[in-house]
Amino acid sequence: MAVQPIIVTPDLDRVQAFYSQVLGAVEVFRHPADGPVFYKTLKIGDGELGLVAEEVDVSLPARIVLSIGVEDVDAVLPLVEAAGGRVRGPANDMPWGQRVAHVYDPDGNPVNLTQDL
Repeated sequence: MAVQPIIVTPDLDRVQAFYSQVLGAVEVFRHPADGPVFYKTLKIGDGELGLVAEEVDVSLPARIVLSIGVEDVDAVLPLVEAAGGRVRGPANDMPWGQRVAHVYDPDGNPVNLTQDL
């Protein structure tokens, strides 16, 4: 059994570019193979992230947060804004043994970048 988060977005290419530039996401599946794409699967490390093309009001508050483990939060953080995202603040060391930075992807979806200390 596996859980796959799926982001609904009005701009597949923009959101895919963000996750590719910041986290090295690689497209491993698209549907349909020809013509306008409705769905993509991106591989990020050992996990997968789905993207669905659909008109959606991205101004509504998100109700889920993606938490993605990276090797070096401080090295990844400068890539966020360059890729069209937004940084909420600097990375912080947490008492549970992680360094965490809170960011938003281009659609405003919250993402926690985490690094085990």
